Amino acid sequence: MSSHPPTSAFPPPNTTHPQLTLRAIATGMVLGALLTPCNIYSGLKIGWTFNMSITAALLSYAFWKIFETTAQTERWGLLENNINQTTASSAASIISSGLVAPVPALAILTGEQLPWSLLSVWVFSVSLIGIVVAVGLRQQMLIRDRLPFPAGVATAETVREIYGKGGEALARVKVLLTAGGIAGIIKIVNETFLPIPKMATGLAIPLKGALNKAGLSTVSFSNLGFVLDPSLLMVGFGAIIGLRAGLSLLIGAILAWGIIGPWVLTQGWIPAKNLTPDGYWFGPLVEWLLWPGVTLMVMASLTSFACSWGTMVTGTMLSRKSPSSVFTPNDPFVIPRQWFVIGLCIALVFAVVTQMTLFNISMGIAILAVLLSFVLAIVAGRVSGETGITPIGAMGKVTQLTFGFLIPGNVTNNLMAANVTGGAAGQCADLLHDLKTGLLLGASPRFQALAQIFGVLTGSLVGSAVYLVLIPDPQSMLLTTEWPAPAVATWKAVAEVFQLGTEAIPPGSLLAMSIAGFLGVGMVVLGQSVPPSISRWIPSASTMGLAFVIPAWNSLSLFLGALLGAFLMRYAKTWAERFVMALAAGLVAGESLAGVASVLVKILF
Repeated sequence: MSSHPPTSAFPPPNTTHPQLTLRAIATGMVLGALLTPCNIYSGLKIGWTFNMSITAALLSYAFWKIFETTAQTERWGLLENNINQTTASSAASIISSGLVAPVPALAILTGEQLPWSLLSVWVFSVSLIGIVVAVGLRQQMLIRDRLPFPAGVATAETVREIYGKGGEALARVKVLLTAGGIAGIIKIVNETFLPIPKMATGLAIPLKGALNKAGLSTVSFSNLGFVLDPSLLMVGFGAIIGLRAGLSLLIGAILAWGIIGPWVLTQGWIPAKNLTPDGYWFGPLVEWLLWPGVTLMVMASLTSFACSWGTMVTGTMLSRKSPSSVFTPNDPFVIPRQWFVIGLCIALVFAVVTQMTLFNISMGIAILAVLLSFVLAIVAGRVSGETGITPIGAMGKVTQLTFGFLIPGNVTNNLMAANVTGGAAGQCADLLHDLKTGLLLGASPRFQALAQIFGVLTGSLVGSAVYLVLIPDPQSMLLTTEWPAPAVATWKAVAEVFQLGTEAIPPGSLLAMSIAGFLGVGMVVLGQSVPPSISRWIPSASTMGLAFVIPAWNSLSLFLGALLGAFLMRYAKTWAERFVMALAAGLVAGESLAGVASVLVKILF
């Protein structure tokens, strides 16, 4: 598809068909409430989430098609569906506002856990900044610069296809629901009735050094986590992320858990008293491995962001020098400038007040955090528009580093000021992708902005509740085999370094961090310097770093899913193009919802 569609690709605004209807908003809020737990669950498991726009569009079409057939309701319109997917996707993307990274990291370091009502207010205030910034960027990035925003284009094409080939959409929904049902049933059986054991090989590695002195002569593959886990969620995510990411995870897991981990054990840098011969050694090992892993992720993310900065500046300068390329549709629903200014003021005041009242952050630091968030949300929006990848983590790290130098030692300021930046960047990019979809479908940006607010409200309420139900005690539950929470580990590690200095770093890991830092920078620079035909074979440094902070069995399952997806695309391409994403989304949603339901059942009964 063209990355810069011609002006004719933008249809005139549709003023005749219904868009912002009650059922469109209600459907989006209900689907958002159902899909938000999926991203909270997967975010705490592996630190990744799934864009729910296409899933929401498919599910809503199938739902209202049934009512149209049985109850003779009005046809579920294309533009109504666009409002629905905007609402649902913004709700599901609420995790960018801190629920799986800075919020639990703060709870681990300080013990501070906000109640549901205040946590919901905080998450909403952070997200509102991103919405306002996105509204202000629409004209520049979508109309003037015509950035690709690939996720928005993919959603628009899918929605058009749904209404052009209704039977095809229903077939995809059947695959999605079937996969979700199977994954959910397996998860419930595993959690409630008959635990399914992980499959181990029985192989072991002989070790010398410190372990021998503690009476341990070998380390098994099972100790290191090289077992097969019966998680269809991971297999589904593997199919979504693709073979390059899957291979990067496999390489990272072998490097971290198969090579560095055993070497660290022989050096005695991990107390042998924390190791049991028949257990998984994830907990003791990850306390050491997360440092080089986090360094690899942070340096790769920041380097990638730095490399994209030149492209961003060049693109902005070219757009200013080429006014003839500007295309301004005659949109009667365009958001008035005064609305934007009022929204900007409300978002700024709201975010500053919540920082001051909820976390005792000084007014000056709170204002600086919001102003920095405005700037970095613009950067994140452009990077996401050009690449399809939103650098939420990198934006958060820039803010953490900034406040780490300004006010070293203050963990709360470091984490929650960066939380504002990450949340604003995430919601800004999400709305810009949705606005791209709307632009290609002839939808009203004013209605989409309102739908985004309803979605963020839903996500804030539901997401905060799900997080608190799943993780009532972050200090004991997170960074474990059950909840590895790699994003939490990253934010926590950066905050600890500025709080405690090198005292926070375990023995022997400083050299590993230095090597990881050079490796992260070098791999990204190399990937940017060679042709795409070569760079696609270079492993992703940030994805390799992720493998250092999640159990090896998760990386293996993700790789198997990626391998299966690639196999289907090669040998059953037509079927795979139609159904692989629906199948994978069903596996992710089914196991996530079943996992949340299992926790609720245990609490209630």
